[in-house]
Amino acid sequence: QVQLVESGGGSVQPGGSLRLSCAASRSIFSFYRMGWYRQAPGKQRELVATITKGGTINQADSVKGRFTISRDNANDTVFLQMNNLKPEDTAVYYCNARPSGVNYDYWGQGTQVTVSS
Repeated sequence: QVQLVESGGGSVQPGGSLRLSCAASRSIFSFYRMGWYRQAPGKQRELVATITKGGTINQADSVKGRFTISRDNANDTVFLQMNNLKPEDTAVYYCNARPSGVNYDYWGQGTQVTVSS
């Protein structure tokens, strides 16, 4: 079992920046993949960005060039740096973890990001 706790959400104006953090309750060093997903009202949860143990990154086209995912294995934390935020980025952002060798995921409780003028 692992608990994931997100932080860093909030309200910003278009063009602003936020940095989300996801702290894991135990070591993520061996986890196959860590990532961020988001869910806007009335929409399905969608991929934002993931990063594998080996450092391979997968991102949604809508965030390329604006969002950066990184993982700090020493501190069991995953980050999502979000720049040039747009109103369409408004959503609840969820941290995700996929341990190695299994086909299930762990999820955080989510953190709200609101982009509005």
